Amino acid sequence: MNLSFLFVEWLGTPLWMWSSFFALVIAILSFDLGILHKQNKEIGVGESVRLSALYIALGLAFGGWVWWYLGSEAGLAYLTGFVVEKTLALDNVFVIALIFSFFAVPRIYQHRVLFWGILGVILLRAIMIGVGATLVAEFAWLLYIFAAFLIVTGIKMLFVKEAEPDVSKNVLVRFMRSRFNVTDEHHGERFFVRKANPKTGRITWFITPLFMALVMVEVADVIFAVDSVPAIFAITTDPFIVYTSNIFAILGLRALYFALAAMIHRFRYLKPALAIVLIFIGSKIFLADLLGLEKFPAALSLSITFTIIAAGVVWSLLKTRDPQQPA
Repeated sequence: MNLSFLFVEWLGTPLWMWSSFFALVIAILSFDLGILHKQNKEIGVGESVRLSALYIALGLAFGGWVWWYLGSEAGLAYLTGFVVEKTLALDNVFVIALIFSFFAVPRIYQHRVLFWGILGVILLRAIMIGVGATLVAEFAWLLYIFAAFLIVTGIKMLFVKEAEPDVSKNVLVRFMRSRFNVTDEHHGERFFVRKANPKTGRITWFITPLFMALVMVEVADVIFAVDSVPAIFAITTDPFIVYTSNIFAILGLRALYFALAAMIHRFRYLKPALAIVLIFIGSKIFLADLLGLEKFPAALSLSITFTIIAAGVVWSLLKTRDPQQPA
């Protein structure tokens, strides 16, 4: 059998590397859903922490392989992207918690929504990163647009207080309720159900609140990708590093959600750290030009990024350790 096609490059990386990565992701998700969570059950904080540690270990192990096979520069870029994407994903947890609360999604079915949400993320991020990589390859100046966008976004996060999203007023929620048959109650783990239409009496398809929650989770990821995709492109333009660091950071979000949702209030001071990270990542492209560097040193970039995020986490935990202590 001629396997030479596996060495053909796609977006600058041999097909065997892309196919191996997707095979690994499929194996991880199959193990998660087919063995660990074959039956619907509530995931406690303890199990969430253990699963999160496993996913982080897998992500770091893949980064170790990237370092070994593609070199230290690629390895450092992957780790920086992984850390940034993992931290940005924490912001997503708050929105997902609001969505689950609004649609009254029972904890026993939340993992199902997040699992199918991850499959959507894998596809949507592939499209966004593929388009981004193609555009950057054709128009290198787009990197400066991405960088400026990150700086503006970071400054906005620092100084503009965002109101808590009101899911009931969301345009998509109102659209689905006006255009489709929607049940008021959950039907177990089902996204769709056939029942009598109260207006006509005919048996027809209805979408359930569980499916609406899934759609909103997918939309939330697209919105967050507007920040995260430019952030990773500002770190590296290698599509393979961009995509794999993105996906490994997000894969563990489902597991991490159940632990973070219970203690999201402990990370209220992490957002300023995220804002500073975005400003730094955007600024280093311009800084490299000012210093006459071809590229900002990857090791220094990872060190600064990790230090900022670690400081934000420690500060948050210290400031919120006493529930009676005013913010």
